[in-house]
Amino acid sequence: MKNQIQGRVTPGARILIVEDDRVLAGELADFLTRWGYGVEPAEDFADLLAEFRRISPQMVLMDINLPYYDGFYWCSRIREISNVPILFISSRSDDRDKIMAMAQGGDDYVEKPFQLEFLKAKIEAILRRAYQYQVADRVWLREGLCFDSQLEALIYEGREAELTRSEHRILVRLMDERPRVVAREELMMTLWSTDEFISDGTLTTVISRLRSKLKSFCGEELIRTKKGQGYFIDG
Repeated sequence: MKNQIQGRVTPGARILIVEDDRVLAGELADFLTRWGYGVEPAEDFADLLAEFRRISPQMVLMDINLPYYDGFYWCSRIREISNVPILFISSRSDDRDKIMAMAQGGDDYVEKPFQLEFLKAKIEAILRRAYQYQVADRVWLREGLCFDSQLEALIYEGREAELTRSEHRILVRLMDERPRVVAREELMMTLWSTDEFISDGTLTTVISRLRSKLKSFCGEELIRTKKGQGYFIDG
């Protein structure tokens, strides 16, 4: 019986990389790990079905030219037990190969060489279609830097920013409204809801302190000023 795709996956979706070029597999693993994915490069190319069962991935990146059996074969075998999305990555550019990939159950096809950012966009689009979930559960602002909307926390390379209550409230409000400009009056109302009296001057101080703290934390100037209007976070 096939494993049916569930309606939602966690932000760190598990990806099985079926690529026998160890250098490329390592580059893909490093890149996708930095963007929050759980990545497992295949090891046993003689029995990739056992690898698939062991890892239980939520997506597969599949090369075509592999030892023992090709990617078409393994795609069809995986389709016997699972509907997990499969993205072919191959240097073979013939339309017949692309048709064969789709015929065996592939979801999409990317030709080598490719830009890593392009591959990431493909992965995100396929995951959205397959699992009907928002990648924005974790809003990625820069490489290695994200805002986890469930935890309401800014995370950089696995570390969570330590903020005061006022700083945290401002950050959450700016992220909730991103990329809209949030007026100073709105931010003051947000802070007043904590029963903490905030004057216009105090808000300026809190914003300045938060900016400095975030830049020290991740090396980025995250909070921008729209002169005469308020503050926003872009990206």
